[in-house]
Amino acid sequence: MKYQTEGELYAAIGKNIKYYREKSNITQTKLCELSGISISYLTKIEAPNCNKSISLALLNDIANALNIEITSLLERRN
Repeated sequence: MKYQTEGELYAAIGKNIKYYREKSNITQTKLCELSGISISYLTKIEAPNCNKSISLALLNDIANALNIEITSLLERRN
């Protein structure tokens, strides 16, 4: 998987977070509680035009909260 821009990468990550969160029937509020971030930050990350940088530590926390591998958050999803 190769991303041409940072924006493309961040958008894919946000899309994957939302996908796995909904697949797990976890609300945004619950994911925020589990991963230690604010609802406004998660909302921005999940937005289709996300341009927020996301630390590896936060990606790991979110992946752990969703009980998935961190690499799942980097996949291309159509």
